[in-house]
Amino acid sequence: MSKRQEAKYKIDRRLGVNLWGRAKSPVNKREYGPGQHGQRRKKPSDYGMQLMAKQKLKGYYGNIGEKQFRRLYQEAVRRKGDSGENLIQLLERRLDAVVYRMKFAATPFASRQLINHGHILVNGRRVNIPSYTVKDGDSIEVRSKAKQFAFVMEAAASGERDIPDYLSVDSQALKGTYVRAPGLADVPYPVQMEPNLVIEFYSR
Repeated sequence: MSKRQEAKYKIDRRLGVNLWGRAKSPVNKREYGPGQHGQRRKKPSDYGMQLMAKQKLKGYYGNIGEKQFRRLYQEAVRRKGDSGENLIQLLERRLDAVVYRMKFAATPFASRQLINHGHILVNGRRVNIPSYTVKDGDSIEVRSKAKQFAFVMEAAASGERDIPDYLSVDSQALKGTYVRAPGLADVPYPVQMEPNLVIEFYSR
């Protein structure tokens, strides 16, 4: 995975969308892209639309590296059923996505950091791999020491997002269960995601 660090709001600005639906996003003030030509109206080609769909999905999940994202695509296509839906399910099974969805962290980036530093337990065991695949029925919990972190408590108490119904969460105990894999319609994206365009992009 690429070690390149990007400010999360630069992603918003570049894509021209409020990717995480946050009040702080610069897109709330300026809906055009950065740079000298950011305000030009552009009509994207089919390729441009597919690329944008890929960048939105990659960016939303904490700017996943290209190699890792391509592997997810390959696994989605290999599985039975709709490849776009499969891709969303694989992304929503990532531990960093689950910790973010359970509101143990305010952003996917903060979620990844929490996991990297060993503050998350899966079925009682410490897991420090953000891309770890969570299974139905798995229990996810913030470690005792980390439950006192201000940014964890603030995220859990925030009214900015709702917890989707494919997760069961005790916000007081900072513990939850992954109930089932969601479909695209179940995932509370603040912006429209088009996983089928991502499949088309890679299958060209």
